[in-house]
Amino acid sequence: MVDSAGRISLGGFRYHAGRWLALEPVEVVSRDGLVELHHNGVLIATHVRRHPPEKDPMVMRRRGRPARAPKESVVVTRKVDNSGSVSFAGANYRAGNAYRAKQVQVSVVGDSVQISCEGKLVRTHAVRHDPNKEHGAFANPGGRPRRINAA
Repeated sequence: MVDSAGRISLGGFRYHAGRWLALEPVEVVSRDGLVELHHNGVLIATHVRRHPPEKDPMVMRRRGRPARAPKESVVVTRKVDNSGSVSFAGANYRAGNAYRAKQVQVSVVGDSVQISCEGKLVRTHAVRHDPNKEHGAFANPGGRPRRINAA
């Protein structure tokens, strides 16, 4: 995942991908002394490898998670904010300005996050959140509870 400054961290070193890819997933290939960054199957950057070669297998195992198999998914309800996005498992996913202040259903199916409203599929995004945070997102299927003590 590219950070907000347009870089990735690999083996304790940072490699530039580009700010235009902020918070987007990239595929990292390290071979022949080079680090290649791919986005949607397109080579976007090539750097000379600065991290020690012995760190390659550990890093590549962490980055190269196998794709999740599609399965029946739990659906959670979220409210679209003023910018047209919903928050799920610590990441924002765009629903669209037409859905501002409406409730939408969010589900994870395979390697995609699907957003639907009133039974109609609105958007599909590649998973950008940490899968370890899904448990917390599914634990509150109705979203954050309302504050009772609001003054």
